[in-house]
This record gives sequence, structure tokens and C-alpha cells, in this order.
Amino acid sequence: MAFRKRREALRSILAGSACTRPGSVYDATSIRIAWDLGFELGMFGGSVASLAVLGDPDIALITLTELAEQMRRMSRAAELPVLVDADHGYGNALNVRRTIEELETAGAAGLTIEDTLLPQAFGQSGTQLIPLEEGVGKVKAALAARRDASLVVIGRTGAVSITSLDDAIARARAYQATGVDALFFTGIKTRTELEAIAAATTLPIVLGGAPEDMSDPLYLASQRVRIALQGHAPFAAATQAVYETLKALREGLPPKALKGLASSELTGRVTREAEVRARSRDFLGLRN
Repeated sequence: MAFRKRREALRSILAGSACTRPGSVYDATSIRIAWDLGFELGMFGGSVASLAVLGDPDIALITLTELAEQMRRMSRAAELPVLVDADHGYGNALNVRRTIEELETAGAAGLTIEDTLLPQAFGQSGTQLIPLEEGVGKVKAALAARRDASLVVIGRTGAVSITSLDDAIARARAYQATGVDALFFTGIKTRTELEAIAAATTLPIVLGGAPEDMSDPLYLASQRVRIALQGHAPFAAATQAVYETLKALREGLPPKALKGLASSELTGRVTREAEVRARSRDFLGLRN
């Protein structure tokens, strides 16, 4: 299948012994830059997807169609394997099945399904979890929906910081029993928590954020953490750069006086200008 090589690359990361730091990607340009820089994996987070597509915060407003279309654009732009945050699967277990179908055909190398209650319930200010049995049903639906067996499906829980460590372990073990390829944890704050989870499970671990004293890749690898996220700084940096550039122009600075702009050489590399010129010559008879 067209995207199997990317999915097998993600599986190799999970089956390895090292901890990989993925690059945060959110559009065709960012994924090409990550690919050119040699990242082994891209992470397409739900929060950055909402920001890039809608300009809205991460409150479950983005739709499956919008997420899948953005993933499709990235898949076309670069061959980098991408792990997609599929949130709660956009509904119940049957919706999860549709989520798998759409993201698989869009080229995702893998995706995560979490047990957070989304969207936020009426009158509830704190984050809530769905019942364990419902979470298991969602994960089973995700696994059953795969048409390409190499697609990576990861069960995710934030129970450590929402309910308790014991609940997180119980959920992780239940998701592990369904046959998922890895376990994704958010909200882990201490090495004690991570070590307890690693001791209670056997699958590769994906870690969504951690305190500074847990940033050592060798330590994380020793606890079976194979992927450790490092936030979405690229989008934040891009936002700041666009803001400062537009602000300077609005205040009257001439375009030629702007600083920090991408060179024509870098822009040409990112847009694959040489390849486009070659195609124009070969297929359109143009002599550039």
C-alpha cells in the first residue's frame, strides 16, 4: 500500500530501544521542513490542528473531515511518518471506526484514541474520563477498522492527572489487552509514576509532555518510552514571526528592511522549486 513504508518506519521506532523526539508538524510547509531536517517522525497534535485549521483553541471544535484533509495535504507534501492525535475519535465507538478509515486513507502512519470525555460536558469545569468499558470499546473499534494492518493504533489516557495512578494503570492494562500497538500517557509528573506504569505494562510507551527532570532520553528509553513529545514550539514560533512581520509592515517599515525572512534559497528548497522547474521543462516544454 502507498503509505505502508511510513507505517513500518513508525513500527520500527516503537520496536527499537531508543527514545525518539518527533517534530511537531501542522501543514505542508512544516512537514517538509521536518523531513528535510531529518526528523524520523512527525506529530500532528489536536491542539495545533485546531490552531492551524481554525485559529481556535483546543476545545474539540475541529471536525474529523478537517483533520483528515490537513493530514492528506501533509502526506502529499513529504514522506515523513506522522502520528496523529485523533482525540476521542470524534464520537462513540462507531465514530472511531470512521476516524480510522479517514485517517488511514489520508496517510497517517499511526493515531491515538483517548478516553477523555469530549467535548466538555455541560456544567463540568474539569477534565473528565469516559468509563473504562467505553474506552475499551473505542480501542477495539479502532483495531477492527484497520484495512492496512501496518497502521499503528495507540491507546491513550490522561488518567494519571485526572483520577489516579491506579486508574491509569488499570486503563492501560485494559487497552493493552485489546491488542493496541502502544500506550500513550499524558499528565505524568514524576519518575515514580512513570516507573510504576512501565512496570505494570509491556507495550511501548508514548509520553505526552514531562517535567524537566524526566527529559533525559536515556532514562526515558530505560522505561520503554519510545516516543516523547516536546510540545508545539514550531507553530508558536511561526505565529510570533507572522505577528512581528505584519506589525512592522503596519507601522510603516519597508518590506526590504524586514529581518528574519526566509531566503529565496530556503523557500525554493521547501517548495521543491527545482523539481517543479524540471517538470515544466519535461512536460510543458518550458525552458527556464
